[in-house]
Amino acid sequence: MNQKIFQMGLSTETISLYLLCCGIVDSGATLSTKNLLEIWNASPEAMNASFLELEDLRIVLKIISDGKTHHIYKLTNDDDWNVSM
Repeated sequence: MNQKIFQMGLSTETISLYLLCCGIVDSGATLSTKNLLEIWNASPEAMNASFLELEDLRIVLKIISDGKTHHIYKLTNDDDWNVSM
């Protein structure tokens, strides 16, 4: 987890999703919407909106998708984050 996430003015849900992503990666599980939905406590739509924000900022990168609702992501290095947005 990178502390920079708390300095970016992101919504609580987006920061929460990032923290959950870090936890999944740290546990060795696949960073996927399927795995996150098992622990996410808001709506799937809220999770998708937060993922879009994380993707726009290049904090996460979608690496595999079925084109619908199942996606696999990877966390990027904070040097790649688009913090100028």
